[in-house]
Amino acid sequence: MSYSNDTAAVANSSDDVGSPYGYIPTRAVCIVFIVLFGLSTLLHIGQAIRSRTWWMLPSMGIGSFGETVGWCGRLWSSKNPGLLDPYLMQITSTIIAPSFMSAANFTILGFIIRKLGIQYSRLSPRWYLIVFITLDVASLTVQAIGGANASMAAQNNRDAEPGGKIMLYGIVTQMIALTAYVVLGAESIVRYYLDKPVRQIAIKNNQGSSDDSTLNEKVSRPRSEIDGKTKLMLLGLVINTTFLFIRAIYRTIELNDGWDGSIITNQALFNWLDGMPITVCTYTFNILHPGMLLPRKNRHSSSTEAKEINV
Repeated sequence: MSYSNDTAAVANSSDDVGSPYGYIPTRAVCIVFIVLFGLSTLLHIGQAIRSRTWWMLPSMGIGSFGETVGWCGRLWSSKNPGLLDPYLMQITSTIIAPSFMSAANFTILGFIIRKLGIQYSRLSPRWYLIVFITLDVASLTVQAIGGANASMAAQNNRDAEPGGKIMLYGIVTQMIALTAYVVLGAESIVRYYLDKPVRQIAIKNNQGSSDDSTLNEKVSRPRSEIDGKTKLMLLGLVINTTFLFIRAIYRTIELNDGWDGSIITNQALFNWLDGMPITVCTYTFNILHPGMLLPRKNRHSSSTEAKEINV
């Protein structure tokens, strides 16, 4: 399908107004989401600086800002429904922004696994970052390529559907990453509560010499207790991941249905299944912030360093 400023006529107060949305975004709704995402962005920046959780800036900070930009595009469209630029601005921003937020989930889980004990996890905290951030970057790259492709096609009055399909592949990649993350993370938590390590570990005392008789000895490290703050952080991860999933499923169905399908042209579905879930995601980590729940001393290795050894 091709897009131009004359396509997709919709009704507004009995007058037909050309809009690539298939509707005219409700101005009041756009303003509400701009305020919500804008406030959350400022909070994330302030919280990251105060707690020195710098990795929250390129994850939740950029993600929230991207959502703000996207909803600004929708507000622009509410005033100028026939323009193509704000439409492309909002669809690209709101599709890509949550990929940045996923990175925060992957990082936080790594910290929690380090705190509970890496013997309960199939992947070390470092490998959680390597594997899932790589998948997240791949998802982000594919979505960006698709967005650029669709934008150029639409601006040249050509079929934007191929670009939309590329963006769909990026969303699917994100869903695969989230699914694997949930399965591995859930297994680690279950193994922790059952005290069923997936591996034994070798303990290396940094103060010991290289010929220390206990060096690299396979041992079962005692299970550490899970405190209230860590439980709250886990709750935050569950809430955040659940709503990221809801949004990803909606976007997958939406893009698969096509840029002129019945889903993408339904404003209520977009507000409730994209805007609302991502709002919950970003405020979840404002309220249950890792800077408060995972103090700096718990986000660094202790004086005892564990080397993973498969049993």
